[in-house]
Amino acid sequence: MDGTLTFSIHDFDGIKRELGLPMDQPILEALDQIPEPRASALHRQLDAIELEVARQSTQQAGAYELLSTLKSRGHQLGILTRNSKENAFETLAACDLADFFAPDLVLSRNCCAPKPSPDGINQLLNQWNGTPERSVMVGDYLFDLTAGRSAGSATVYIDPTGEFEWQAHADVSVTTLAQVTQMLMDGLPGEA
Repeated sequence: MDGTLTFSIHDFDGIKRELGLPMDQPILEALDQIPEPRASALHRQLDAIELEVARQSTQQAGAYELLSTLKSRGHQLGILTRNSKENAFETLAACDLADFFAPDLVLSRNCCAPKPSPDGINQLLNQWNGTPERSVMVGDYLFDLTAGRSAGSATVYIDPTGEFEWQAHADVSVTTLAQVTQMLMDGLPGEA
């Protein structure tokens, strides 16, 4: 969601510093190593930081058009995020994208093992009676691509910079959501 459908404005290093976490680990994995009750307090602090970021979120160019095209073609849509569910909905609302997603199809770190685990994708596929071969994971970070690959889904990597640091983990790499929308017209990977 962040960095894919919305502009990512998270300062992950700043968040780690504010929470007193090691700089060389992802935030959620670092929090998992902290004992209670401190871990719960840090999770609440993380939620508050992320809520402020969520309220400032803006749509990525082409997000509305992509989601509209997917919906009009009868595709199922889900969100798999490492954010909390509340913050995911706050982000979607701030970007006027919430109406595209049923609440039970927005999976957060509170609903399943966070990416890079494929658990969330598998959960969505089970809800849809879908198969990995007919699914696509679109994301902007290694964890998105790893989750997609581990679930057996096709992966589309969006990197507006065009640097494509994790291209080896993607089936398709693009710089804009408009390119993904165009691929819909031509047939997405995983689409029969």
